[in-house]
Amino acid sequence: MKRNLLLLLLVTVLTGALLIGCGSDTSETDGDSKETKDTVETQDTGKETDDAKETEDVADSEEGKVLRIYCWNEEFQSRFNDYYSHKLPDGIEVEWVITPNEGNAYQDKLDQDLLNQDKAAADEKIDIFLVEADYALKYVNTDYTLDVIKDIGLTEDDISQMYGYTKEIVTDSNGVLKGVTWQATPGLFAYRRSIAKDVLGTDDPVKVQEYLADWDKFDEVAEKANAKGYKMLSGYDDSYRVFSNNVSGPWVDGTKIVIDDNLMRWVDQTKEYTDKGYNNKTSLWAPEWSADQGPSGKVFGFFYSTWGINFTLLENSLETPLKEGGVAEVGNGIYGDYAVCQGPESYYWGGTWICAAAGTDNIETIRDVMKTLTCDKDVMKKITLDTEDYTNNMAAMNEIAESDYASEFLGGQNHIALFAEAAPLIDMSNISIYDQGLNEEFQKAFKDYFDGNVDKDTALENFYTGAVEKYPELTY
Repeated sequence: MKRNLLLLLLVTVLTGALLIGCGSDTSETDGDSKETKDTVETQDTGKETDDAKETEDVADSEEGKVLRIYCWNEEFQSRFNDYYSHKLPDGIEVEWVITPNEGNAYQDKLDQDLLNQDKAAADEKIDIFLVEADYALKYVNTDYTLDVIKDIGLTEDDISQMYGYTKEIVTDSNGVLKGVTWQATPGLFAYRRSIAKDVLGTDDPVKVQEYLADWDKFDEVAEKANAKGYKMLSGYDDSYRVFSNNVSGPWVDGTKIVIDDNLMRWVDQTKEYTDKGYNNKTSLWAPEWSADQGPSGKVFGFFYSTWGINFTLLENSLETPLKEGGVAEVGNGIYGDYAVCQGPESYYWGGTWICAAAGTDNIETIRDVMKTLTCDKDVMKKITLDTEDYTNNMAAMNEIAESDYASEFLGGQNHIALFAEAAPLIDMSNISIYDQGLNEEFQKAFKDYFDGNVDKDTALENFYTGAVEKYPELTY
C-alpha cells in the first residue's frame, strides 16, 4: 500500500515545473536526451525480474556491472570523471543518461523510469540520480530514494563536515537523509569594481558592503548609480532568490497558498526599480541579461551563488569567449573587474544532490562515490582550488578561507572567506514540495505587472490561477 501511495505521489506531484538555474545555469545543455558512448536510454522490457528485492538483499549481492547515472547536464559527469573515475572498480561500466531540464524534460524522464524501476532489467535500472534543491523533496519523500546512512552505509562521522542546510534539503518527513552533495551554494552580491569606484569612490569589498548592508542602503546606492548613468540590477529576477530565501514560512499551509510579505517586498522593489530606470527590464538567462555582465554592460552588480561566479559570470565577462579560443585572464573583456560582498541578506541559490535509487545493485560503488565526492576533505579542497567552486566540507573551506588564496577573476579577492561566513547562515526550514512551481508562477505573473500590462491585483489573481492549475489540490 505504501508503494502505491508513493506511486500516486509521483504521478500527481513529481510532474512539476522547470527549475531556473542550479548550478550555473549549469542546468542548460544542448539538444534532447543526450546519448553518447557512456549514455543510454532506459528501455521498458516489460519483464519482471528478481531485482525488485529489499535493499538489504541487494547490498549483500555481487555489484552490478553497469552504474547508470541520471542527470541533466555534464557538471556531475565532470566531477565524477576528474575526481572519482580512477577509483571505479574493474568491470563496472558507467552509463550516463543526460536529459536537459528544459520543458521539465529531465524530471519527466526520471519520473517515468522510476515508476518502471521494478520491472527494468538489472543493468537498465537507475542506480544514481541527481536532483536540485527546488524539487528535491518531491523525490526524497518517496521510497524511490535510499537512506544514505542505513541503506548506503555512510556514517554520521562521514557527513559531519557537511553544511547543515545541504542535509536539511534532502531529509525526508521522517528525518531520514536521502541524498548528499559535493557543493554548497551560498550567495553573494558580485559588483563591478570600476562602477563601484565611480559611484561610491571605492571598490574595497568591506567598504562596499557597508553601503549595501540592508535593503534601504541598497536602494540608496541604486539611486546614486542611476544618477551616474548605471543600472543597479539587470532585470526583474535578479534579487528574487534573496527575498524568497528569507520568507517567514513555507509557500503552503495545509492546502492554502500563503504569499509571504517578503515576496511582496520583492514585487514592490522591482516595480520601483523598473519605473525609475534602475534596471534594464531583463530576465534571467536572456541574452540581454548575459550581455549586461560583459564588457559593454553598465550594471552595478548581480546576485550570484558559488557556481554562478566561477562559471556563468566569468564566461559572460569575457570579450572573447572560452569556446571561441578566449583565455580567462586579465585583458580579456572585464575579467578581474568584479568583486563580491555579502549584500543585504544571506541566501543560497541552486546546488545538485546525489541520490541512490531503490532497486540499485551497486550499493558498495554508490557508497564509495558518495564518500569520495562529498565526504573526503582532501577531494573537496582540491575541487575548490581547481575550479573556484565552493564545496560542502566546512573544514576544507575554512582552511582555504584562512589562507592566502586569491581569485584572479575577482581582482585577487579571497571570496571563499565570504562564502564560509555565509554558508552557515542559510536556513531551509521553510522549504516545501511546491517551491519550484509556485516560485515560477509568481515571477511569471508579476512580470506582466512590471511591464505595465496589468495592475498588481490582476497579477496576483493570475498567479493564483496558474498556481491551482499546476497544483489542483491547493487553495487560496
